Amino acid sequence: MNDARFRTIERSNPAIAMDGLAFATVKSRALGRRADVALYVPPAAQDAVDLPIVVLLHGVYGSHWAWALKGRAHLTAARLIDAGALPPVALLMPSDGLWGDGSGYVAHTDDDAERWIIDEVPALACELVEQCSARSPLLLAGLSMGGFGALRLAGKHPQRLAAAAALSAVTEAAQLDALIEESRDGWSDAPADHSVLAALAGAAGTLPPLRIDCGLDDSLLDANRALHQALQRAGIAHHYAEAPGGHDWSYWSATLDDTLRFFGQVLNTTENDP
Repeated sequence: MNDARFRTIERSNPAIAMDGLAFATVKSRALGRRADVALYVPPAAQDAVDLPIVVLLHGVYGSHWAWALKGRAHLTAARLIDAGALPPVALLMPSDGLWGDGSGYVAHTDDDAERWIIDEVPALACELVEQCSARSPLLLAGLSMGGFGALRLAGKHPQRLAAAAALSAVTEAAQLDALIEESRDGWSDAPADHSVLAALAGAAGTLPPLRIDCGLDDSLLDANRALHQALQRAGIAHHYAEAPGGHDWSYWSATLDDTLRFFGQVLNTTENDP
């Protein structure tokens, strides 16, 4: 396939899809290389118009398959859609740009993972899913490094997002130094690209609904509590929750249920607004 935004799009054969899961590889201009996305569209979306787009961001060391094949994200979404707790959505799970151990979802000297996520992935949804359009609400969630990305992007692009959520979020870029092998030299040095609080406090416009959660046995719990308290002091509305669990897929798989229910509430409220 060849269009103005993507030089090439290669999509998996739907006849051999697993539980409705599909995969695509696209030539990204923002990244300057190919990038991968896992995709789930429920049968209930068949007649939808402006189908909402939910994007899930993975953590360090991961890629596009992690949310589905480690976290069962598409199965959780399908269950909630069948139960009426989440309206039909297009679920997209992109790679982070595959820089080193993790890109942070920020702009680097030679590539721009932020533009890949905020501009190109929604455009790709419109290419791959006929029910999606430029009017489709965009909702963004992520775990760990992906939570850092989701909350920062909510602060930097509040007009683009209908809601954002973070599970066990990295709250400062410096926290990634213990996790990644590479130096962050060449990453954007803007305050909003180093700190979730700076991004949210500096938002130009009304922030979308936000949800933040963390496990009680997570090494990032203190950082998430500090972010929660700082947001409270700044008068920034958000939903904060803690639950048993650590920094692992057992916790993320379980709390994704709460995240998608939160997105469902946001979408249903928006749909019912006069």
